[in-house]
Amino acid sequence: MLDRVECRADRLGGKPCVRGTRISVEFILELIASGGTGETIVAAYPPLTLEDVEQAVRFAAESLRNDFVLTAEVEQ
Repeated sequence: MLDRVECRADRLGGKPCVRGTRISVEFILELIASGGTGETIVAAYPPLTLEDVEQAVRFAAESLRNDFVLTAEVEQ
């Protein structure tokens, strides 16, 4: 269960964030992509816990699970 991620229209325009913060899932993924680890992210952003970071990654993975790209040729 992903109980630590929420989407609220009044917080960052509805982007998924860690509950009770303005730290978005997108931002956490950017930190990880830049070489951050759960431990370094939590140390830099004390409102977060390791479970918050893990759930943010899990949320992103589940969000993409059923995405796929369709291509079509359009005649002009």
